[in-house]
Amino acid sequence: MKLNFLMVFAVTAVVLAQLALAWDGEDSKSKAREDLKKTLTPMQYHVTQESGTERPFNNEHWDNKAEGIYVDVVSGEPLFSSLDKYDSGTGWPSFSQPIVKENLVEKSDRQFGITRTEVRSKHGNSHLGHVFNDGPTSTGLRYCMNSASLRFVPKAKLEAEGYGEYAKLFERKKGTGRVD
Repeated sequence: MKLNFLMVFAVTAVVLAQLALAWDGEDSKSKAREDLKKTLTPMQYHVTQESGTERPFNNEHWDNKAEGIYVDVVSGEPLFSSLDKYDSGTGWPSFSQPIVKENLVEKSDRQFGITRTEVRSKHGNSHLGHVFNDGPTSTGLRYCMNSASLRFVPKAKLEAEGYGEYAKLFERKKGTGRVD
């Protein structure tokens, strides 16, 4: 009888400890979401955290032609280079390839009755947009991104903002902005 009581007590203690950890994890996630709501614009939050989409031709970067890189608005991880940006005619910033492929996570997206490939940032887990197989012949890919999920860092500010290692990309010719 005493052994059964001890077993039940031990199991109960383990279960309660697990529940406490899970509860703390949810509190941390809620706090992180609240912090993001304070630092991001409503559109940035909607796109990155709720997998939203901004309007085409009415967003910050779709027609940006300046040299620089695009980083995740949440985590700052480097994603795309202006060297690989092109006008796809869609009204969203489009790129033929990422600068660091490992900073992207691709997931199947079956919303709206079609299957697409969603692109998220690895570290920030931000929804960025989608990748399609109708891009330029160099890669065949079109990374169609939401401006709201990206922050542009001009070439002249790469060093000052901690992205100096990417300055060398702009010594190469257009279309070769990937770091392997």
